[in-house]
Amino acid sequence: MDTIASLFSFITTPVSWVIVQFHTVYGKIFGPDTGWAWGLSIVSLVILIRICLIPLFVKQIKSTRAMQTLQPEMKKIQERYKNDKQRQSEEMMKLYKETGTNPLSSCLPILAQSPFFFALYHVLNGIATGSTIGVINDSLLASARKAHIVGAPLAAKFTDGSSKVEALGASLTDVRVVTAVMIVLMSASQFYTQRQLMTKNVDTTVKTPFMQQQKMLMYVFPVMFAVFGINFPVGVLVYWLTTNVWTMGQQMYVIRNNPTPGSKAQAAYLERLTKHVTSHGKARKRSERTIIKAIVAKGRDRNEFERKFINGLNKAGLAAQADGSVVQSESQAAVQTEDGTSTSAAAPKRQQPKRQSKSQRQSGSAVASGGKASGDAPSSEPTSLSKSDEPEDAKPAEPAKKQPGGGTRSKAQSGQRKGPQRPKSPSKK
Repeated sequence: MDTIASLFSFITTPVSWVIVQFHTVYGKIFGPDTGWAWGLSIVSLVILIRICLIPLFVKQIKSTRAMQTLQPEMKKIQERYKNDKQRQSEEMMKLYKETGTNPLSSCLPILAQSPFFFALYHVLNGIATGSTIGVINDSLLASARKAHIVGAPLAAKFTDGSSKVEALGASLTDVRVVTAVMIVLMSASQFYTQRQLMTKNVDTTVKTPFMQQQKMLMYVFPVMFAVFGINFPVGVLVYWLTTNVWTMGQQMYVIRNNPTPGSKAQAAYLERLTKHVTSHGKARKRSERTIIKAIVAKGRDRNEFERKFINGLNKAGLAAQADGSVVQSESQAAVQTEDGTSTSAAAPKRQQPKRQSKSQRQSGSAVASGGKASGDAPSSEPTSLSKSDEPEDAKPAEPAKKQPGGGTRSKAQSGQRKGPQRPKSPSKK
């Protein structure tokens, strides 16, 4: 164990120094030998590490979303070159290079935490065995061995025997109850974090093998934590439980404010954003404008939730702009529609013609047929409702036109078809 600790000395010394600095602060408040002072020192160490890892966490989110977007293309490559593994790997690497994605980016936060985790494990193991490590001297070692968290010593494990636990000044029952509860909480928080990611922040429109892998990890990771947790000291369980709770809260914030497109979280977010924008008449936050800008840029490629968002703005008399702002649709010349096209905001609505009654249609037909039969050009002067001064019998009557069969065709009367009338019943031979 000393050999392993010496290999991690480059990280155990800084970790032990940070713990001692936090212990100095909390020791003045709760007492130097209390579990509160040492336990809060470990919690503060976790918070400090996770704050430093926020840029990697952001990179992890971007990488995970990029991998989700590439899943359909990856599936096509796998089916096309299923009998040529070498060519399949080459095409995969080519796809990663063209899109600028890295499959290992999603593991960066875990990989970056691993050295601190092992360093803390060796520091607490040194406290359990009574050996100094890093900047922890004999006086700090004696103080740490006296510290108990809810009756369990800081360096005790679930698998420790009664003699070792009694040497640390505790009972075996207290140690196993406290460690069992912490292991259950640690596994449950890990399961909830992964389940939250699968049920709320995954694009439900694309079914890929990546989703099946995530679903499998949702059950594998909690079991791994439970198995390995029985060999972790209480201090390490405090560390891991704190980092799981931090991850869960951090992920909840990201899912709520920056969800994956096409996921249930995006539907809930856009519903809240619609209410917020329509109530204020504009997008007030920079993050909101960024989301709206991305939706407008998609045009016809918007998903169902994004089209519903654009339609909701249009119904409220608002329009999303290319820069992410929202304006009143009456004050602009072009309004974005849900399919990505633009329409004129000032164009008047098309009026449907009034439906005429049967008598109006018949009288209009008679006037039109009369004018056509007489061969007169339509007059531009308005018609008068007064009677004409010239009597009707003074007008010369037009001769009736002869039909090819020798008959004559009279003028069509009002409501009567022109030409020979069809007999009502067929003639009997």
